Amino acid sequence: MTVTPADANLARDLVVEAAALAAGIRATGDLGTRAKTNVSDVVTEADLAAEALVVERLDRERPDDGLLGEEGTSRDGTSGRRWVIDPVDGTYNFSTGSDYWCSAIALAEGDEVLLGAVAHHASGTVLVGGPGLHTTRNGEPLTPIADAPLAGLGAATYAHPGFIGSGAGFEAWVRAAALPATIRMLGSGSMDLVGVAIGRLGCWFQHSTPDWDWLPGTALVAGLGGAAERIDAHGLVWSVAGPRTAVREIGDALRGSVA
Repeated sequence: MTVTPADANLARDLVVEAAALAAGIRATGDLGTRAKTNVSDVVTEADLAAEALVVERLDRERPDDGLLGEEGTSRDGTSGRRWVIDPVDGTYNFSTGSDYWCSAIALAEGDEVLLGAVAHHASGTVLVGGPGLHTTRNGEPLTPIADAPLAGLGAATYAHPGFIGSGAGFEAWVRAAALPATIRMLGSGSMDLVGVAIGRLGCWFQHSTPDWDWLPGTALVAGLGGAAERIDAHGLVWSVAGPRTAVREIGDALRGSVA
């Protein structure tokens, strides 16, 4: 299915508005933060309000499309398309005063992502792109992602011991993490993938990634000729994005096909 300029404009507007609303709520100092699954997996009133804002507009402008939001929105559509919403990605960062957070959205058809948009309120930037739509930053085309081996790149991941686990899954992560020039853990999947798109980070990998943390950013990477793959290895589904050679090398390491 072809993405229209109206789809791209809507995605851009939605994330800019959601990020501005969330930032405004944070500025009041009354976030109402509470834990979801653990002390660093939190939700705030800003997350809920921003998701409600996005859903209200999509209900009005795309009533036939399905919806999936991190904060509980779920609706089957009739068009075959689905909007995947992350109203505040990097909520722990957001709730503790860091500006490494964003609002993100993706449009998908089945398992195929069509479009992604990510707004970083602190810098006033919004990226929009997809497999058939060259990725832009504030309307200006970005440079395509050059192919590169993993050894010269920084890689972002999620390295909390309780999340990485143990056994074969942990060993797979260690093999992959040993290959890049350095490892970063920054706390927002979509922001990390923006970093891959603009060249601030080399690549990204993580297992058990929900669609709202994966699809918006990988659309941006795909719109610049990069690779984005989901890899089954040792009972886990790993999400990997970056230059094609680096993604292949990470995949080989996760599967255990390299020393």
